[in-house]
Amino acid sequence: MGQSKKTFSIKGMHCTSCVMILEHSLKKVDGVLQATVNFATEKATVTYDPAKVTDEKLFSAVSNVGYQALITEEIKTEDNEQKEKQQELYNLRIKVTISLILGGLILWGSFPGLIKTAPMILQNFWVQLLLATPVQFWASFSFYRTAISALKHRTANMDTLVAIGTTAAYGYSAFVTMLPDVVEKISIEPSPYFDVATIIIGLILLGRYFEAKAKAGTSETIKKLIGLQAKTARVLRNNKEIDVPINKVIIGDIIRVRPGEKIPVDGIITSGESSINESMITGESMPVNKTGGDIVVGATMNKTGTFTFKATKIGQETMLAQIIKLVQEAQGSKAPIQRLADLVSSYFVPTVIMLAILTFAIWYNFGPTPTLLFALLNTVAVLIIACPCAMGLATPTAIMVGTGKGAEHGILIKDAESLETAHKIKTIIFDKTGTLTKGQPEVTDIITANPLISKDELLKLAGSIEKGSEHSLAEAIVKAAEVRKITLSKVEKFQAIPGYGVEGILNGDKIIFGNKRLMDKKNIDITSVSNGIGKMENSGKTVMILGIKNKLAGLIAVADIIKESAQEGLLALQKLGIEIVMITGDNKTTANAIGHSLGISRILAEVLPDQKEAEVRKIQAEGKIVAMVGDGINDAPALAAADVGIAMGSGTDVAIEAADITLVNKDLKSVATAIILSKKTMRTIRTNLVWAFGYNIILIPVAMGALYPFFHILLNPIFASVAMATSSVSVVLNSLLLKRKKIT
Repeated sequence: MGQSKKTFSIKGMHCTSCVMILEHSLKKVDGVLQATVNFATEKATVTYDPAKVTDEKLFSAVSNVGYQALITEEIKTEDNEQKEKQQELYNLRIKVTISLILGGLILWGSFPGLIKTAPMILQNFWVQLLLATPVQFWASFSFYRTAISALKHRTANMDTLVAIGTTAAYGYSAFVTMLPDVVEKISIEPSPYFDVATIIIGLILLGRYFEAKAKAGTSETIKKLIGLQAKTARVLRNNKEIDVPINKVIIGDIIRVRPGEKIPVDGIITSGESSINESMITGESMPVNKTGGDIVVGATMNKTGTFTFKATKIGQETMLAQIIKLVQEAQGSKAPIQRLADLVSSYFVPTVIMLAILTFAIWYNFGPTPTLLFALLNTVAVLIIACPCAMGLATPTAIMVGTGKGAEHGILIKDAESLETAHKIKTIIFDKTGTLTKGQPEVTDIITANPLISKDELLKLAGSIEKGSEHSLAEAIVKAAEVRKITLSKVEKFQAIPGYGVEGILNGDKIIFGNKRLMDKKNIDITSVSNGIGKMENSGKTVMILGIKNKLAGLIAVADIIKESAQEGLLALQKLGIEIVMITGDNKTTANAIGHSLGISRILAEVLPDQKEAEVRKIQAEGKIVAMVGDGINDAPALAAADVGIAMGSGTDVAIEAADITLVNKDLKSVATAIILSKKTMRTIRTNLVWAFGYNIILIPVAMGALYPFFHILLNPIFASVAMATSSVSVVLNSLLLKRKKIT
C-alpha cells in the first residue's frame, strides 16, 4: 500500500512541550507512520497510510489534546494569509496594551515606594480586584483554554504553568481582598498581589507578540518566492493575443513575453531570443542569453528581447512551485539535534510543577514569616521562569533561516537533517560527466596540416561530412561550425564506418574523417602529427583526423569541457579541509588528465554506472561522512547511498529526487557554500540551545530561592516573566542574525 504525506497548520501551540503532546497524539492514530510538528512554523507533517487515515482522524487527534488543526481549509493566497497574521498580531497587541495599562495602574497603587504617589482610588483593594479581573480571565483566556484541555488528557504545557502561577497569585489576592480578617488571624498582613498576576500576564503576552513578529521574519524567503510569480500571461489563441490569469494557462499554450515582463510559467522558446535574469532561482545576477529551443523558467525576468515560448509546466509543476514546496518541507522538518531539546521538554513541564510544589513546601515549612506569602511568591516565580519556549524555538527558527538563505543562493535543501549533516562532511565524490564537466563535447583544437587550408575551411569540411552522422562527437563539430557562422555544404555518397569514422564526396573530392585506425586503413600518413595527437589524447581529448584525396589535411580535437566553476569550487572545498574524489566511467588516461588538471589526486576511473553506489559505501566504510555530487539517472543510487546527496539543478528529475541538496544554480562553488551554510546554521543552533538550557538551569534555582540563604535575594515573579519573554525573543533574534552572515 502506498504512503501519503500531508502538511497542515495547527493553532494553539505555545512551547516545545506542545510539540511533544501533538506528535504523541498523532502517532497514536492507526495508520500514521510518522508525525513531525514544528513549533516555529506551527505546522504538522504526517506520513500515513491513506487506506486507514482520514482528515477527520487527524483533526480529532489534534483537537483531543487541546489544539486546532486546519486540515481541510482551502489554500490561502499570500494576501489572505498575511491579513490573517496581521489580525492575530492586532488582537494580541490589544490584549498586551490593556493588560499592561491595567497592570501598571495596579502596580502604581500597590508597589512600595510608588504607592506614595498614587491616588487613593488605586490603593483600594476592591478597585485593584476590579482592574485585575478582566486581565486574568479575558486577556489570559487562551492560557486557561489550552491548560484545561491539556489537563483533561493528563498532559501539561507552558500554558499550564502560566495558568497555575497567575491563578495562585490572583486567587490569594482576591481572598485577601474579600476576607482580610481571616488573613490577619494567621499573622499575615492582608496585602494583595494583583500586580504580580496582571503584569506577568501582560509581559508574557508581550513576549509572544514580539516572538510572533520575529518568527514572521524567519519565513520571509517563502513570501518572497510566492510574490515572484507573474499574475497574468499573454497567450496566443485563435490568432489573437489575450491576457489571461496565470491559473488559466494550459500546457501547450504559446505565450509571448516582452522586454521587462516576467515569464509566467516554464516552457521552451519557439521563436525570438532574449537575455533573461534568472537570479531568483540561481542566485546569479548575470543575465543568461536564450534562443530557440532553450528552456525558460516561470517567474524569471525577461530583460531585452521579445520571444514566444510553449508552456510545458504549469501550476504546481513549475520550478518555482517545486522550489517553494522544497523550502517549505525543509523548514518544517526536524534536525537530529532537536531531539535532545524535544526529549528534555517532554519531561520539563511535569518536572517544573513538581519543583514548584517542592518550593512551596520548603518555604512554607522553613521560610521566614510570613511563610505562606513567601511560599506563594516563590512558587509563582518558579512556574513563570520555567517557560520552555526558548528550547522549542532554538532549532526550528535557525533551520528556517538557514534553508531560506540557501534558497536565495540557488541551494535547495530537502530537510533539516541534510543541513545538519553537511557540516560533518569529510569526503566529497564528484561524478565527472555533467558535473565537473559540461557533459557536452566541444571542439577544443583545430590544427591544419596543409598551409593551403585555413582553420575555418578545415572545420567546414569536417562539419559538412559530420552533418549526416549521429555520433555524439559529430554534434560538437557541427555546432562549432554554426558558432563561427560557417555555411556547411552538401556531401554526396556519405558513409559511416562504425568504429572508424565517416567518408564522402564534397565538391568532387573524397573526404575521410575519423580516428588513427581509419587513417591507417586508408593509407594516409599521419607521422608528422603523431606527437601532437598523443599529447592531446593524454590530456583527455578525442582527436579526429581529416584527409582529402588520401592526404592529411588536419586535426580536430573534441573534449568534454570542464565547467567554469569547477576549479574555484574545488579549491573552496580544499580550503575547508575536505577530500575530493572524482568518479567516472572514462578510461584511466582521460580520467587522470581531467582529474589532475583540477588538482584531484584520488580518481576512480572505469567505474560502471551500477558500481558507483558500491564505491560510495567503500569510502563510508573508511569511517568518513561522504557527500556525492552528480546529475544523471545512473547517479541516483549513489546519491541516495551517500550521507548527503547533492544534485545539479540541470540534472534529471530522478537525480534531484534522490538528492538531499539540489544546486539549482548549477554552480559548483555552491557545494562549499552549502557546507559553510551548514556550519553557520549549526553554530547558531548550538548558541540557541546553550542559551535556552542555560537560562533554565541557572534561573530556576534562583526562582526557588537558592540565593536567599546567602544574599537574601529573591526573584520577583514580575522579573521572572520579563526574563522568560526575553529568552524566547533573544533565541529568535539570534537565528535572524544568520541572514546577515556571509556564506560565499
